[in-house]
Amino acid sequence: MTSNPDCLFCKITAGDIDADIIHQTDQVVGFRDLNPQAPTHVLIVPRRHIPTINDIAESDAAVIGQLFVAAKEIAAEEGLSEPGYRVIMNCNAGAGQTVFHVHLHLLGGRPFTWPPG
Repeated sequence: MTSNPDCLFCKITAGDIDADIIHQTDQVVGFRDLNPQAPTHVLIVPRRHIPTINDIAESDAAVIGQLFVAAKEIAAEEGLSEPGYRVIMNCNAGAGQTVFHVHLHLLGGRPFTWPPG
């Protein structure tokens, strides 16, 4: 499994940095965001380091799919399936990506507007 020793999310998935981990599989980890933008704000990351969406290879399709499977499962556990939730993935700084390790934001527990900011 490829990791980056300087990456915050790689350190979290390796257990080197504490996080409120609520979901783990052999491919992905879900943990609560330290700066939540909704009552429920979970980050779901692949264990393998992929810096941005632009770096996703065809061979990464399965692990990227697992991010969404994890989002569905976490949403159900958090009671968000019926009222609804939002999943977001940003690519590069101009879109708001601050940690350069692909991650899915799962947000719920409040109404959302469209278009987003």
